[in-house]
Amino acid sequence: MLKQGLYEQLINRMIDAELKNAESQGMYTNAAPVDAGEASKILSQYLSEVIEKGLDNVRDNGGSLTDQIALVNKLVDAVKTETREDSFDELSADQRAEQLLALFDKKDSILAVNEKAQIVRPVTSLAHSSLFTGAVREPQLGSELKKEIASCDRIDMLVSFIKWSGLRQILEDLKFFVQRGGHATYYHDIVHGSDRSESD
Repeated sequence: MLKQGLYEQLINRMIDAELKNAESQGMYTNAAPVDAGEASKILSQYLSEVIEKGLDNVRDNGGSLTDQIALVNKLVDAVKTETREDSFDELSADQRAEQLLALFDKKDSILAVNEKAQIVRPVTSLAHSSLFTGAVREPQLGSELKKEIASCDRIDMLVSFIKWSGLRQILEDLKFFVQRGGHATYYHDIVHGSDRSESD
């Protein structure tokens, strides 16, 4: 059931029925066409939610990870068929259902010294945004930044307010990052309108 308020939601059949019912009860509704320039973004975000629910449904009904991969590949195949672009074939998910976590030159990394060395990586996702609350059992921002710095070759940092005590925690990591050839750009004082930027 839709609640009163502002929305930015693609209208599907269920929402359309609810809107018609709301209008019949004298409610005000406001809708606008999807912007053509933003259509791929808006539609893909909506489709992402539908696919996630579909994959959860496969799992909840006893399906395996292999079954979920099969559904994903059916969707990729549908896109290939509709677009008539054979290149989409290469985007089919591999049956092993694995995620790539790292790719390094063995001769130019810690692996050259110790092939069994653990590659430093953040605890939080690299692909999705994370909220750091400072809770005791949650990953800490300082330690996650250190791991991010150790594993990247470029840093773009947007800073509004920062204390010296906070910068001091990662200063040595930043120095080492630049010494090994990394490039860093940071933006500060955005909130005061100066939008100054500095490199390395």
